[in-house]
Amino acid sequence: MFPQDKLDRINELAAIAKTRELTEDERLERAQLREEFLEDFRGRFKKQLDDIEIVDPKDPRLKGQAMAKLPFDPSKKN
Repeated sequence: MFPQDKLDRINELAAIAKTRELTEDERLERAQLREEFLEDFRGRFKKQLDDIEIVDPKDPRLKGQAMAKLPFDPSKKN
């Protein structure tokens, strides 16, 4: 989970940006914190997607198994 203190700082910089122009250091800090947040979000989201299991025994991709993890192939559409 993304650290609360860093999330608070992102929100603090957003509030500052609404009242005045951010300094160069503040803009760089905001960009870095946002990138860290997005990396954390993408990692957790990918983990969640990777943990999805198909449980339909009639699915032909399972080849008779009750459950299986199938590799994701974005080039194939179901």
